Amino acid sequence: MSKPVYRKYIKIGGHQIWSVKWQKNGEPVVLLHGGLSHTAKWEKKILPAVAATHEPFAYDRTAHGYTKVRPGYMHFDFQVKELVAFIKTVIKKPVHIIGWSDGGNIGLLAAIKYPKLVKSLVAIGANYTYDAGLSFDLDNVEVSPEESANFVRMSKQDPKLLLEIKKKAFKVWQTEPKIRLSQLKRIKCPVLILAADDEPFTSQMTFKMYEGIPNGRLAVIPGASHNLV
Repeated sequence: MSKPVYRKYIKIGGHQIWSVKWQKNGEPVVLLHGGLSHTAKWEKKILPAVAATHEPFAYDRTAHGYTKVRPGYMHFDFQVKELVAFIKTVIKKPVHIIGWSDGGNIGLLAAIKYPKLVKSLVAIGANYTYDAGLSFDLDNVEVSPEESANFVRMSKQDPKLLLEIKKKAFKVWQTEPKIRLSQLKRIKCPVLILAADDEPFTSQMTFKMYEGIPNGRLAVIPGASHNLV
């Protein structure tokens, strides 16, 4: 597997963002982790498929992984602006994006709002609308001892803050994202919608999302759940 060129904090928008870059073997691709996740959680499974032909970059978004909190975090508009700032500050050219779950949603929004920056998108387990029949309980938030220990180890923040972060995420997911089908039709780049056949939202939502993207492709993995990666 390709070894990282660096793992370090980079100041973006006045905030220290944990960033990882691998060897250059082609055009740049940004790996966007899922909500309440982090880069290291999935880089080993995705990286081998792209490192041989691309120049991979990844970062822990605000309030995720090694990156600490700051005002505005978790809202999708905030996370899209953070992605754009990362691209313009670190990569300085258009990129391919591979995003899982929230990362896929952020990729869709970036392709709509900043089409010149996104050359292609693989959206894994994405949902373009919050109103997608989510099957898990967003009203009850808990933090396990293991989650708390990992949070302190990575972010060096008060463990009590993790419950606040999870509550914020669950609240955001009740009302976001709010992408309209008419907005999906504006996406110019090629998009692969990659989904499991047992996602925490309806298959109808996945099909509508795919059908709404002019240059879209759809792949459904049988016998899989949302945690494809």
